[in-house]
Amino acid sequence: LNSGPGEAGVLDSLLGKPTSELLSKFACDLKDAWDLGNNSDASAGEFSLGPVLDKKNRADLHSAIRQEFPFLVTVTKGNEMIVKGNADYRELCQLVTEKETSHFFKFLDAKLEHSTFSFEPDGNKEHRKVVHHFINRKFGKLLETKTFTATDVNDQPNMSIMVRFREKSWSRKRAAGGCQEKQDLYTAFTLQKENLETLEAISFLAAELGVLPSDFSYTGIKDKKAITYQSMVVKKVTPERLKEIGSKMEKKGMRIHNIHSACQHLRLGQLKGNHFDIVVRDLKHHSHDSSADLKERISEAMENVETKGFVNYYGPQRFGQGQNVQTDQIGLALLNEKMV
Repeated sequence: LNSGPGEAGVLDSLLGKPTSELLSKFACDLKDAWDLGNNSDASAGEFSLGPVLDKKNRADLHSAIRQEFPFLVTVTKGNEMIVKGNADYRELCQLVTEKETSHFFKFLDAKLEHSTFSFEPDGNKEHRKVVHHFINRKFGKLLETKTFTATDVNDQPNMSIMVRFREKSWSRKRAAGGCQEKQDLYTAFTLQKENLETLEAISFLAAELGVLPSDFSYTGIKDKKAITYQSMVVKKVTPERLKEIGSKMEKKGMRIHNIHSACQHLRLGQLKGNHFDIVVRDLKHHSHDSSADLKERISEAMENVETKGFVNYYGPQRFGQGQNVQTDQIGLALLNEKMV
């Protein structure tokens, strides 16, 4: 690691030389673990700077550490400052050179108004698309990207990605919603699916968007054997990005409707309930009751449901079919204390 004398001097003065040296050793060990591909060491390591009571000192430390070690992030727990590896930095290193990654995160931390950052020229359109999506997914509320054409030393055209900060309006309160914008980005939508489990649908969406299934929030599981609609909110995805994957999701039995920005995740209790449209096909008379009018029998059945209710039946529809041992049979065995 090459330490700049300015930042190193600031860290020595803020932390004291012994702690500053321990921080440098932690940073070196973390980078070594990354280079060796040791995921367990790289993801689990943290370094505590101890309590930092003065608010200005904490701010100065946050800035100095990020400038000296852009592959680290700092978080505050109470008054204690914790340093750990920056997963976003490591992910970007898989897409571009580490030199570009380091310069990009220093640009991001500096937050200079009207400043821009350009990646090295890249003639691979698909690779540029991946870089665009990474920045949009991780920093879409703060940054915007654009591909532009530049000429090299031989006057040959080259395509490059330029990054700049969005207008400051992103940091103001929304006039209509009254919710404070945060670094986190939320997009709400209605998911229509057919012949898919809810969790299966979320796995498809997460894989295509490059986020985790846990980044989706919803308020219930919908049936597989039905055409279902449900409200969802996804974190770290822009509305524009969600619209891009619409055609791919249709091939998997899903449609995405009503896409718009949101302030936060969905939480249990926020929705009023469910609405069902039930279709009953191939209605016929019983063989012993051919005289009664079919519509009359339907009306009678509906009236019975309204006045007397119905048994809340749990069986194959609830527990599924196709396995060697049905889950309802397992439940019955448990109730009967038959554990083998």
